[in-house]
Amino acid sequence: MLQIENAHFKISDYLVFTIKSLTINQGSNVAFVGCNGSGKSILVKALAGEQTLLSGKVINQFNSIAHISFEQLQKLIDDEWKRNNTDMLSESENDTGLTTQQIIQENNFNQALCQKLATQFGIEHLLTKRFKYLSTGETRKALICRVLMQQPDFLILDEPFDGLDVTSRGNLAEMLADLAKQGITIVLVLNRFNEIPTFIENIGILADCQLLKIDTKDTILNDTTVKQLADLENISNMPLPETDEPSTQLADQLDRVILNNGYVYYDDKAIINGLTWRVKAKQNWQIVGPNGAGKSTLLSLITGDHPQGYSNDLTLFGRKRGSGETIWDIKRHIGYVSSSLHLAYRVSSSVKTVLLSGYFDSIGVYQATSDKQAKLADEWLQLLGLQTQADKPFQSLSWGQQKLVLIARALVKHPTLLILDEPLQGLDHLNRELVKRWIDRLISEGYTQLLFVSHHAEDAPKCITHRLNFIQCLDHSYQYQIEQINRMIS
Repeated sequence: MLQIENAHFKISDYLVFTIKSLTINQGSNVAFVGCNGSGKSILVKALAGEQTLLSGKVINQFNSIAHISFEQLQKLIDDEWKRNNTDMLSESENDTGLTTQQIIQENNFNQALCQKLATQFGIEHLLTKRFKYLSTGETRKALICRVLMQQPDFLILDEPFDGLDVTSRGNLAEMLADLAKQGITIVLVLNRFNEIPTFIENIGILADCQLLKIDTKDTILNDTTVKQLADLENISNMPLPETDEPSTQLADQLDRVILNNGYVYYDDKAIINGLTWRVKAKQNWQIVGPNGAGKSTLLSLITGDHPQGYSNDLTLFGRKRGSGETIWDIKRHIGYVSSSLHLAYRVSSSVKTVLLSGYFDSIGVYQATSDKQAKLADEWLQLLGLQTQADKPFQSLSWGQQKLVLIARALVKHPTLLILDEPLQGLDHLNRELVKRWIDRLISEGYTQLLFVSHHAEDAPKCITHRLNFIQCLDHSYQYQIEQINRMIS
């Protein structure tokens, strides 16, 4: 049993997280749901005994508590890149990074259990691969295996389903249900109500850095749904700030992206093999496929961040790659968000500076900003509800708030091509709907086009007109299927 009464946990010198009363019995299963900035990550640390208790009572009778979070993933990846102190190595070079198996087995060298878990999550073929080269979804699976290696009797999972494809989400939910049947106490901290597994019995609601209430699943869901629908009506007509310069309007006959027989190889293994793809004017694409299929790799070819982009027959905005254009010639047309960008944004910057960096396509700001750009950044902060945190460190925000700022960073210049790679990971229901409305409004009112990656079908904005499917074959290679979506913005 874990019992917390009249507890105040330290967040900062001026902010605390409050739990008036909470009891989690052995074998019970609870999901906690809250908006970004509500204190979900602090709750995880409080339950795990890792948050400073200022006052109140905490009684913990569990033998082994284990938890997993986005922040742990960020730290692991940071540590792995620091082993070589460079982001430029390939796997075939002198790389001292840990393998996936070493990451999973760091605290438990039970090789049989490691193999069993890896097989259950379909990553056994990745055990010898360097952890830092895994895709977002693959790293998520590896981290979950790492936690389960501890064989805890109290398991806390902070957003465990984010970054996993549909099949993997279903497999994880089934595995957690099996663990619950074995008497393991399971706590899930989620943004999505529709991801609450059926075995969960109670739901707690977080807001304003406190546990507001906890009750049965049916009681909470019926009450919260009404409030969410009401709140969504209030945000549906919020206008977007304008751009600092007139938006670029390219000719309709000019294709935005042309890739002929595209390929990417690592150690003689094809990540992308024979993909021919064309993005025409006024098309907005959703890119779907399993973890590790190459979706993010494809986007990195377009953004100019992948070195093999220059060995491909690739044309962007009418200019063939390698014809003398600079990386900045490419990026000035593009707004970009991805999990890798989020993990890479490690510089010490204020929240407002991160927003302003979107005008210059840089990590940080290294040149003078205009008065108009500063004014527009303030308007975006007001739209985000973060105007009082403008000068605070970006890293002081919650993970979900950081993601919102990075999405706004991609939107500030109203780019010709908006590239969003799993942009809604870590966002609660209201903020996911808000971001989708921003995207649809930007595209319907201007000249922006969209490339959108998500494992969740319901995450696709209404503006999507085409879909590129990565379909896995029996030999683990991929075929590419293109379909047109008959849907318009309503």
